[in-house]
Amino acid sequence: MKKASLIILLVLILDQALKIWIKTTFYMGESHPVLGHWFYLHFTENEGMAFGMKLGGDYGKVLLTLFRIVAVVLIGGWLYRVARKGAGTLLIVSIALILAGALGNIIDSVFYGLVFSESTYMQIAGFLPKGGGYGTLLHGKVVDMLYFPIINSTYPAWVPFVGGTELQFFSPIFNIADSAITTGVFILILFQKWVFGSVTKAGQDENLQQES
Repeated sequence: MKKASLIILLVLILDQALKIWIKTTFYMGESHPVLGHWFYLHFTENEGMAFGMKLGGDYGKVLLTLFRIVAVVLIGGWLYRVARKGAGTLLIVSIALILAGALGNIIDSVFYGLVFSESTYMQIAGFLPKGGGYGTLLHGKVVDMLYFPIINSTYPAWVPFVGGTELQFFSPIFNIADSAITTGVFILILFQKWVFGSVTKAGQDENLQQES
């Protein structure tokens, strides 16, 4: 569990440090190039799911936050079980990344409404405002800032239906927590033979030890 704990701690520190810096130094919609036209820090806030997707209404927001909390508990239990069974490093790393990402966004959803003032296109948010935050418990907005418009062009005129319209890839704006979740899921999908094979082998070794 030491490796998993270190991964979770590192992701949370990086994720929250960047979010707090962006929230308290950027206006809403403020954008700064990091790598030319390929990578920007662009401040936006997400009231719903990852990569700017939304689940509407106050009840939707609360339900989504509660779902995240339940998911974190289940993922944490899964991580604990596979670590005890001696699963391979790849599986432990992938679960730890998913857990850390989920925790990072939960912190925003649960607490940011209490500890930050509202960010606007004219005003930078304050941290721990005297007059209270912009929302209540479970109603915080997730801070997003990583923007990679790798392709920013237009479709050729001869392309049916979309010819002449804007062509942009990659348009979602996300954060380190989203990246951790995505990376963990990709590891599980791309290397599932090795990842889940390590669990099976660990279980077989445990059974052999018990039988002997």
